[in-house]
Parts: sequence; structure tokens; C-alpha cells
Amino acid sequence: LGGADVHAETSGVCHFAYDDEETCIAEVRYLLSLLPQNNREYPPHVPCADPQTRRSAMLPDLVPADGNRPYDMAKVIEEIVDDGEYLEVHERWARNIVCALARLDGRVVGIVANQPQTLAGVLDIEASEKAARFVQMCDAFNIPIVTFLDVPGFLPGVDQEHGGIIRHGAKLLYAYCNATVPRISLILRKAYGGAYIVMDSQSIGADLTFAWPTNEIAVMGAEGAANVVFRRQIAAAEDPEAMRARMVKEYRAELMHPYYAAERGLVDDVIDPAGTREVLITSLAMLRTKHADLPSRKHGNPPQ
Repeated sequence: LGGADVHAETSGVCHFAYDDEETCIAEVRYLLSLLPQNNREYPPHVPCADPQTRRSAMLPDLVPADGNRPYDMAKVIEEIVDDGEYLEVHERWARNIVCALARLDGRVVGIVANQPQTLAGVLDIEASEKAARFVQMCDAFNIPIVTFLDVPGFLPGVDQEHGGIIRHGAKLLYAYCNATVPRISLILRKAYGGAYIVMDSQSIGADLTFAWPTNEIAVMGAEGAANVVFRRQIAAAEDPEAMRARMVKEYRAELMHPYYAAERGLVDDVIDPAGTREVLITSLAMLRTKHADLPSRKHGNPPQ
């Protein structure tokens, strides 16, 4: 039926798997150092030698401006967090999303991030469940949540639809909406369709939302949108391909420029990628005293 590898990679039952007992015990100790003693305390704060104002000049180079080019989100996280150290949860399962515990200025945060290196970073059934479970864990133990978005949408296909992608995707939406800890989202590149909404968008209650100049918030990419919006003009043109290229260019210039999201209040600010660390740390400090009460009820009714 399978051992640790099967449950770490296929079933998602196992969060961590190690080759030997010594490494396993060391990682358990590291995990416990990131968690509070109980749900009424805050995670332990440790002194941090990594400067709060450290700029990461490598970040713009790590993330290609071309939305179709992949990159490793893990390297982005390493550049931002304290000393480049983090503990990834479910590392070998649903690799199109990254869930990790790390520290910013010595304080523990939970990071949820799309991984463009796997399936272009789309959300599918497994990724939605993995992220939802992690968000709920962070909320249970008073760990602020930082979300890095670069998502082209939900994974299409018969298998996903028949498997209930809508129902499973709603689990992530529910987890974020139900979380009372500080929540910050950062849009690196693409943020398309319903996947953008459920990845802690401002519309579902993110406390602060930032974006890099490479951000694109839309229902879909410029090419797909132009084919739908300007369908008649393209069909009636003498040179449909030239007209399509022109319409794509106009759509991108008018509706997908770097400050489109800020102009419409979808994000609070468009920031310099190199200053991401400082922005996140100062924002988390501002939200440290956040207090939110859930409605008085027996329990919620999460999608199952």
C-alpha cells in the first residue's frame, strides 16, 4: 500500500519524510521552534541578525517579466526571509504550490506561494487542499500568513471537473476567509481568474495587498481576452492575425499595465521588488495587534 514516500508524494497524508532518524529528530526540533506552546500564545520571537532593511537586488532577475517563463519560487522565498531559511510543509506533494514556515525579522510567518516551475503554478485539487490545510494550521497557532501570487488560474480538464475542483478550490477560499491572523498578499506576476480571488485577494479580506510592477490582474491573459472581447473586429479584418496582435497590444497597454490594479483599488501599493522584505516586515509590525472576532456559532460549514 505504500510507505513514507508514497504518503509524502502521492496521498498527501505525510507532511515530512526523512531518510534517517537523526535528521527527522533535528527537523522536529526545528518545527517546534517555529510553533507556540499552545493556541493562546504567539510563536517564539528570536533575535535576527538579518537586517530588516536588506534589499534584494536579485529578485527582479529571479522572476522573468515574461509571464510564460517559469522560475523557482523557492529562490524568491529564500531571498526575502531571514537568512534564507524556511521549513517547507508537504514539500513533495502538490508541488505546484509552496507552503512554508519562515521568519521575517525574527517573527514566524506562514508563506503560501504558487510554484511556476510545476504546472505553471496553477491551482488544482491537491494544491487547493494543501494550501487550505496550511492556512488553517497557521490561523490555529497565531501565525501571520503571507501569500505570493503568480497563478494563471485553476487547472482545466475533465479529471479536475469530475474530481470536484470547484468544491476543493472552495476549501482554500473558506480557509482564508475564516482566518483571523494578519494576512498580506503580494502579486509577483500573473493573477488570473477565480484562482486570483481564492489566493487571498483583497476582495476576500486580505489586510494588505501589494504588487510588483510585473503584476497582471485579469480574468485571463491578454491573448485570450483579446480573442473574446475583440472577436468581431478580428473576424472582419482583412488580416486577422495582424488585427489580433494589435488588439492584444492595446488590451495589454490599457488594462494590464503595472498600475492598473492600484488605480482600481485592487492593491494597496505597487512596490519595488528589491524592497519586498522591508515592506513585508513593516506591514506585519503594523498588523501585529490585529484582532478579529468570528461570528458566534457552533462551527462553520466548510466545503467538504
